[in-house]
Amino acid sequence: MRSAPQPGTYNDMNMPTEQAAIMAEAQSQATQASYDKSDLTLRDRLIEAGILIDTGEDGLYGRSAIFEDIVERLNQAITLLGADQHAEVLRFPPAMRRRDFEDSEYLKSFPNLAGTIHSFAGNDRGHHRLLEALDKIVHIGEGEERSDEWMDQQKPTRLVLTPAACYPIYPLVAKRGNLAKDGATFDAFSYCFRHEPSIDPGRMQMFRMREYIRVGSPEQVMAFRQKWIERGSLLVRLLQLPFEIDLANDPFFGRGGKIVADSQRAQQLKFELLVPVATPDRPTACLSFNYHMEHFGELWNIRQADDSVAHTACVGFGMERTTLALFRHHGLDVKAWPAPVRELLWGNADPIIADGLANMGEEA
Repeated sequence: MRSAPQPGTYNDMNMPTEQAAIMAEAQSQATQASYDKSDLTLRDRLIEAGILIDTGEDGLYGRSAIFEDIVERLNQAITLLGADQHAEVLRFPPAMRRRDFEDSEYLKSFPNLAGTIHSFAGNDRGHHRLLEALDKIVHIGEGEERSDEWMDQQKPTRLVLTPAACYPIYPLVAKRGNLAKDGATFDAFSYCFRHEPSIDPGRMQMFRMREYIRVGSPEQVMAFRQKWIERGSLLVRLLQLPFEIDLANDPFFGRGGKIVADSQRAQQLKFELLVPVATPDRPTACLSFNYHMEHFGELWNIRQADDSVAHTACVGFGMERTTLALFRHHGLDVKAWPAPVRELLWGNADPIIADGLANMGEEA
């Protein structure tokens, strides 16, 4: 069983984050609430307080005004943290072209998480059958299973739900031709979908992801990932949340998935910043730091200035998960949160971020 991490600790000594580790160890102790039975009902407490709104479907929630305000304040802090990256800001809807999705090989690795978009494609007779089938089920009680017969004439559209905010970026970069010598950096923010219903509030089916994406040479993207491991750690320390950074792998599907996952871990391609959210013994990945090597460069034929295949990396901020972590560790009353956290979110975050970067040896 994994023990609860102390504020800003690391449990993988092989990871390339010496500076981040030193900073984490030097930080003042963040207030850490005791773990009790209430940890197991965080979702219920959030719903009872009106912070999350229960839709009746596991992993699908409405959000209150205060929840959305925190997400927006976090988003602003992340923007300040990445201001010097001079990233091209791109925003896409939570759907992408099916052709690009097919080319991404997402279905090869995560077919169980994908969400496709279907629409009615029948005629008048088909519409009549649809209404007849629908009429049979609309009076069935909430706890009873409904037939999906009315969906018989739903056909796939040319769209799918976006699985990660960075996915629409890669085909776009490829269409632009060869990269400049210093590569390219992008800033993406989108709702994403993954089909994994759960009562764990940290595992939503629809959630938002803020990402910085780096495209270029192996040296450029690895330096980028290292920088963001340190900067992501800085942000979470400023939020006074306990965390650890650990080597990780994606949840690849099927029997062959374990081999791929083992390879990903062996090459240290993915690290996650973990914070206890729903339960203390199973911390939740609130940030991820990913090096894709030449995978996306080869899939979409993204070329560097010298015509070699480009490498890519990204840092992903889980906006809902980080917000949930704040409620988990600082309480449901935001007015009672620690003063430094409130100043970061609702005060003047600019000098706080600048000082944090300066203490890391960086300039804001």
